[in-house]
Amino acid sequence: MKTIRNIALLAAGALLISLASCDKQRVYEGSKAIGSVWSKDSLARFEVNIDDTLTTQSVYVTMRNSSSYPFRNVYLFVTTVAPSGAYVRDTMECYLADDTGRWLGKGFAKYWDSRFAMRKNVKFPEKGTYTFTIQQGMRLEELPGIHDVGIRIERVNLK
Repeated sequence: MKTIRNIALLAAGALLISLASCDKQRVYEGSKAIGSVWSKDSLARFEVNIDDTLTTQSVYVTMRNSSSYPFRNVYLFVTTVAPSGAYVRDTMECYLADDTGRWLGKGFAKYWDSRFAMRKNVKFPEKGTYTFTIQQGMRLEELPGIHDVGIRIERVNLK
């Protein structure tokens, strides 16, 4: 039994590595676990080193919610700080469910993964470390049902 379990774990690990290596568009991907509730004053912070200012890229916010999330959308405040200190603050409305309550992300059982375009087809103007912070912008002080939030940056193939 132990041998079968070890083989299964090894196969699962090999599959994960092979899937990760196939993602040639990814420049950066990171996520932060939120916990049982997302407090209004809790910031998810991501520091991303950008050393390519010539390639067109897109920036996405990623999110995992549970089926117990009480709304169909979520408002986010996303701040991007460039290496020079210049910053931009965006307000995003992200739809997690349609009008009928059907979850829009990919998932099964009770967890759903979604991704939302923040900036598409852009070139970063400076090399260095960019800081992205994400804050929930809902009216509730403590927002239940959001389990992870993240940033994904990927190269755009403009052929």
